[in-house]
Amino acid sequence: MIGRPRSLRPSGGTTRARHTVLGALAGIAALLATGVTTAPASAAPEPGAVAPSAQERALDFWTPQRMRAATPLDTLSVDPSDVRAPAPRKGKATVVAPSAPASDVGPLAIPHGGGPWSGGGAVAKTAGRVFFTYQGRTASCSGNAVTSANKSTVLTAGHCVKMQGAWHTNWVFVPGYHDGQRPYGTWAASKTLSTPQWTASEDINHDIGAAVVAPLDGKNLTDVVGGQGLAFNTGYNKPMYSFGFPAAAPYDGEKFIYCSGTTFRDFLFSSDHGLTCNMTGGSSGGPWFTQFDEATGTGLQSSVNSFKYNFLPNAMYGPYFGADAQNLYQSAQSS
Repeated sequence: MIGRPRSLRPSGGTTRARHTVLGALAGIAALLATGVTTAPASAAPEPGAVAPSAQERALDFWTPQRMRAATPLDTLSVDPSDVRAPAPRKGKATVVAPSAPASDVGPLAIPHGGGPWSGGGAVAKTAGRVFFTYQGRTASCSGNAVTSANKSTVLTAGHCVKMQGAWHTNWVFVPGYHDGQRPYGTWAASKTLSTPQWTASEDINHDIGAAVVAPLDGKNLTDVVGGQGLAFNTGYNKPMYSFGFPAAAPYDGEKFIYCSGTTFRDFLFSSDHGLTCNMTGGSSGGPWFTQFDEATGTGLQSSVNSFKYNFLPNAMYGPYFGADAQNLYQSAQSS
């Protein structure tokens, strides 16, 4: 039995907050809550909701200069004694097919511990950088557009939308970001969400977040960039690809990076997937895919970049997509 949790310590020098696992996990990014939607006097504002005026302010806020200056929140770094959380609830295996258009890519190496994705394909459009403000500073993360009923759903990490008890502000998604370019525009969140366990206590096993982005120029997100598929409750020890925009050394956030290999179940204290991967801060929230097809750049999203153990710097961990992740997706796509 694991003893009383102590504290989670973010790696690197930019964030040194200490907090318990059942309180708040330090990490790589989060989301938009500036200007919460006005609610009737008898009702409390919905957490994570963003008023249209705040969405406009977020789009104006993120100039190219601010994007270049945004610093990644450090990768969540966890000590063994810091983790004590229930395993994710399981359910029926469920798959949602990709809606991203197929496009040819070239073969790349698998396994791969971290390097630029040069293949192109659908993933180069659906994945992107997330930008937001956190504790008064600009920061970045990663995210991915998925097939959804509202055609406007982005999946990311829980700590990329909420951390240390507060929802992030000025949250935007830039699909296909590279070298300072925004080929498919900047999309402001109209709502951000996370699993109940992350919302309530920032539980490492449930570090999953989502955003619903507002239309841009009269179009919905996945009508422009397509959407990847999803897989829930499909087990462990799978060949997977992980993607993100790490912005801490040796990376700078300008390149799209991937890792690949056969995952393993965390043999220490979480119920996460593990993958050999050297991505750093800024990659949090980037998608993990099963059944990833290098020929088209499409796959089934099955996790997100979440945390690293202090003593295993070359292993990335991502939460298991079980019943609560599926419920989060349903809530987001029906918003």
